[in-house]
Amino acid sequence: MLFENVDNSSLHREIAELGEMLELTIEEIAGPELLQQVATIVRISQDRRNHKQHANEELKTLISSLTEPQLRVVIRAFSIFLDLVNIAEDRQRVRVLRDRARNAQSAPRSESIENALLQLKDEGSSTDRMQQLLDQLEIELVFTAHPTDAKRRSIRRKLRRIRVLLDVNTSDLLPGELARNRRGIRAEVAKLWQTDFVRPWRPTVLQEVQRGLSIQPVLWEVVPQILKEIRAGLADVYPGESFREHPYITFGSWIGGDRDGHPFVTHRVTEQTLLWLRQSAMEAHIATCRNLFESLSVSKRQVSLGTEIDDALTAALERWPHLQGILREIPPDEILRRNLAVILRRLEQTQNVGLDDFFVDGAYATPQELAEDVSVIYRALLSTPGNELIAEEISECIDKINVFGFHLARLDVRQDSRRNGDVVNELLQYTGVCENAETLSETERQELLAKTLTQPLSFSTEGLSDETRETLSLFQLLKRVKVAFGPQTLGGYVISMCHVPSDILNVLWLWEHADSEFPFVKPDRIPPLPIIPLFETIDDLRQASTIFATMLDIPCYREHVRSQQDRQIIMLGYSDSTKDGGYLAACWSLYRAQQQLYQIALREGVQLTFFHGRGGSLGRGGGPAARSILSLPPQTFHGAMRLTEQGEVLADRYDDPNIAHRHMEQVVWSSLLAAGMPPADIPEEWFESMRQLSEASFKAYLELVRHPNFVDFFRRCTPISEIERLLIGSRPSRRRGGSSLSDLRAIPWVFSWTQSRCLVPAWYGLGAAIQESLTDPAALEQLRSMYQKWPFFRATIDNAELALSKTDLEISKQYADLTDDASGSSEVGDRIAEEYARSRDAVLAISGNEKLLDGIQWLQESIKLRNQFIDPLNLIQVDLLRRLQNPQSPEHSENEENLRHLMRLTIKGIAAGMRTSG
Repeated sequence: MLFENVDNSSLHREIAELGEMLELTIEEIAGPELLQQVATIVRISQDRRNHKQHANEELKTLISSLTEPQLRVVIRAFSIFLDLVNIAEDRQRVRVLRDRARNAQSAPRSESIENALLQLKDEGSSTDRMQQLLDQLEIELVFTAHPTDAKRRSIRRKLRRIRVLLDVNTSDLLPGELARNRRGIRAEVAKLWQTDFVRPWRPTVLQEVQRGLSIQPVLWEVVPQILKEIRAGLADVYPGESFREHPYITFGSWIGGDRDGHPFVTHRVTEQTLLWLRQSAMEAHIATCRNLFESLSVSKRQVSLGTEIDDALTAALERWPHLQGILREIPPDEILRRNLAVILRRLEQTQNVGLDDFFVDGAYATPQELAEDVSVIYRALLSTPGNELIAEEISECIDKINVFGFHLARLDVRQDSRRNGDVVNELLQYTGVCENAETLSETERQELLAKTLTQPLSFSTEGLSDETRETLSLFQLLKRVKVAFGPQTLGGYVISMCHVPSDILNVLWLWEHADSEFPFVKPDRIPPLPIIPLFETIDDLRQASTIFATMLDIPCYREHVRSQQDRQIIMLGYSDSTKDGGYLAACWSLYRAQQQLYQIALREGVQLTFFHGRGGSLGRGGGPAARSILSLPPQTFHGAMRLTEQGEVLADRYDDPNIAHRHMEQVVWSSLLAAGMPPADIPEEWFESMRQLSEASFKAYLELVRHPNFVDFFRRCTPISEIERLLIGSRPSRRRGGSSLSDLRAIPWVFSWTQSRCLVPAWYGLGAAIQESLTDPAALEQLRSMYQKWPFFRATIDNAELALSKTDLEISKQYADLTDDASGSSEVGDRIAEEYARSRDAVLAISGNEKLLDGIQWLQESIKLRNQFIDPLNLIQVDLLRRLQNPQSPEHSENEENLRHLMRLTIKGIAAGMRTSG
């Protein structure tokens, strides 16, 4: 009923089966009459999609007649069904990947690591060149708690359980076992139906930290597989050669450290986060070693394992004689177990290391010490023929130590540049250094900060503002962490909204003047704090290279970079730049900024790593990760990068080990190719064309957002007001509590447009920029050539095409009709519709397709399938907005809270159907 007229593919059979289970649940719990109501809405929605006359009005009339209890059932039915479709599509993706691997036989699978290595060798990469590339390959995936994950963990657990039950190989099950399996799925569907979709309150920051830690088991399982595939690929492509190794892929986190506009992230929260990250890593290492202890019963009576392993045990017992006691129960010839018992005891001691007590006898000082002890076992096994397969288990353990260390993920701290500046100004005034630092010119401020950087300044916390005391406590904590847990525990200090060089000097100044609280540790022995400027507006991206060059000309900062082996990380903001200047202008500004920053770094002898702050949605720099990596500017990427994984992306990419593996595999594949393949020769005239297109797009976008009625249109024609009330994240939706459009974060901005099915941030201005070229055959031919031969331009057009295909003007018009024509807001809606048509025509003219997504038929079909179930949710949302925007209506006055609850349910359902929020 919910899914009829399907073909006989595995995907559609599974969707139909899950839909039938949902129908039975609705019938049993809500009753047959409400199930019939849902079926009627499905039928009319399908008629509407088939352009049946009057179907749109019929559906709107039916929806407006529904009572609140009826609306709740309908919304939940469509929302859960879309979640089940997502599971089925993910499973189909895994089936397709496995079929490709099976059919490839001896050839490497498309977009696999071995595939990249083969391509590189075919292009002439020698063993030495490959070693150089591997040395430079440093991929760090950084998890953030940006509030875009609209699902509760309770919901995700049930969806994950359904996926696990579906993954059971039913062809091997007996009839009774199959029945139990299906009853288990139905039970989870029933639980879903009876679980609140909406959180009763915001999650705390520490709850978000725990949510982030929940993906650790998947990472623990998948990362060693990726590293093993790199080794196997190298062995196959470069037989007989050996390569130096290091952790090619590692992880970072902002969860618990992102203070930007977030008053609830305090130094105490950051401290607890660091302790939990360490605890999680230590517990996982101990569990791994215990499993090895149970498994490795190899005896010297049966095989010779060399002398190194005996010597290692003897040395440990000489240093810590009390360890003899733990070996009494282990047979003397089981030398692997005896060594593992010592390693386990030392790991348990390492667990006792704290920020205030970090001299613990027997504890490992560094992960490298642990890795060396485990490597002794690895070498002992390899010293005897026939133990290669057993040694692989030890190799996985070593990989986990090298990748995750004792910290699991490096924690970044982030703060708005204005906050840092306010704190420094207060301290300069408090110490009598400068009474009016805020009035200094930029040059004067740089000189003052550089002059007083190493000048002894004494101040107590008495008389300081709460924010300044909190900031000083944070920097003191960071120094304690560096000393107690090691420099690898922290990623860096990210400065959001970095506008001028003094924004960077402010952080260095605070770092130098924060008390270390370690009187026995000389200040110059405390590892330096990496400072990471974040450029995230169009103007800042255009000025980034000038700011960077100025910083490197300041002796104290140049020395700071030199103390980090001449390495500098610079972060680029995809979300705010797109919100600030529109899609095409942001894409080009980001591209040019990388080129210009790289030239400065090259000139100054600095190794530059770009930190790409991409969101999950297309309007925030999202899209396929591999596509984005391959489209990086040639010669600016040599293998090292940081990349954010935000919001719902964490669950979508890391809930399922198969999906997580494919994602990381494609990231490594694309990174190898982007860094190792000869760079494409891009004609200079293409750069000039992009500059002109960018300027035209920027102008069109600014005309839209600066239209006098734009803000009113945005507020009335999207669910922004309700999205700002969503309890899906601990962070406020606005920086500094402002009410202007500029204070609104990029996430609710994109989230709102996505909900109304009009993905303005991901394409607006593209058509206006390209329209003139469509009537000029030579210009159009150049654009087509750029699309075929320039990965950046192709990715830009392809991502816009995907956003355009997810845009539905018929639905967005229903939202636009909420405006009052007398206000002039309808003109804004007309502009958007006209620009959509121009952008669609431009994309099709460049790609040569007749329809959007003609080249990706499965995605075209997926959108088509989903539309008939998302449309009713949109029309319900429009109806609820109409009721909420009319204070005189009886529904508003009597049941406002119920209406808002229903609105939140539609938001979650539409997010599930669109497979993105913000």
